[in-house]
Amino acid sequence: MNLSKDEQREKLYRLLGDLPDRELPVKVQMLAEEKREGYYLEKLLLHLNGIEPVPAYFIRPKDVSVKLPAVLFNHSHGGNYALGKDELLRGNSYLQDPPYAEQLTRMGYAVLSIDAWGFGERRGRSESELFKEMLWNGQVLWGMMVYDSLRAIDYLTTRDDVDETRLATLGMSMGSTMSWWTAALDRRIRVCVDICGLTDYQELIHTRGLDGHGIYYYVPGLLKAFTSSDINALIAPRAHLGLAGNYDKLTPPAGLDRIDAHLRKIYQEEGRPEAWKLVRCPCGHLETAEMRAEVIAFLKQWL
Repeated sequence: MNLSKDEQREKLYRLLGDLPDRELPVKVQMLAEEKREGYYLEKLLLHLNGIEPVPAYFIRPKDVSVKLPAVLFNHSHGGNYALGKDELLRGNSYLQDPPYAEQLTRMGYAVLSIDAWGFGERRGRSESELFKEMLWNGQVLWGMMVYDSLRAIDYLTTRDDVDETRLATLGMSMGSTMSWWTAALDRRIRVCVDICGLTDYQELIHTRGLDGHGIYYYVPGLLKAFTSSDINALIAPRAHLGLAGNYDKLTPPAGLDRIDAHLRKIYQEEGRPEAWKLVRCPCGHLETAEMRAEVIAFLKQWL
């Protein structure tokens, strides 16, 4: 029996382990506010999951009083557990300049970024320690990460300065995967941009690339029910830009071919073929200048 998209979302969400109540009230503490060149920075403590507070940055352009489109910026992994959400402000070795805080506010967008479990101000326990403890408790580390991102969207919709009808999600590597998972599960996201993280799971197994991704990445029983293409199809017909390097071992080329073919078919059937775009560059696991230009153009077009 064919499931509706909402039924598929519910099925996917159930695979993410024992998650906190989605109806928990979102509470926020303002810790500090700074005026930086080009934007205002709010340092926040978000209470999203009922377990531990989530440090966050919210930034908005200066001298703007209207409601703003907003981007959930998902930070990468890269083994740099200290960086976390600061990637938004400082950038990274595999991201283009300027950092996305400057890039996105320059374009007139507000941006929210949170520290994922074990990163930034939430570090102190190793990734494997978190995974094991959660496993014992019936939880899934990736599920808990996704949960926080979904609640971050909940928070964005409560802000008076955010246009809740114009939300996007964007990230590199682990942040890329978070972008397409979050967009697949949350229909409020209008635009998804993923950079170097669109991985076909079966092709990753075939190319023996499983150890390229951290243990956070793995969801028990996922392959019994979903392919990467199935998850990404839940974003359609909303706008989705994928960016990948042809030499990136974390996103095997044959898998990109498979996902692209599937999504082209889905978007064509839904009458919006122009809303899906995959750009592949002759590079490895990094954002190139061409990719950054594609991100800017896509957001201007769809957000």
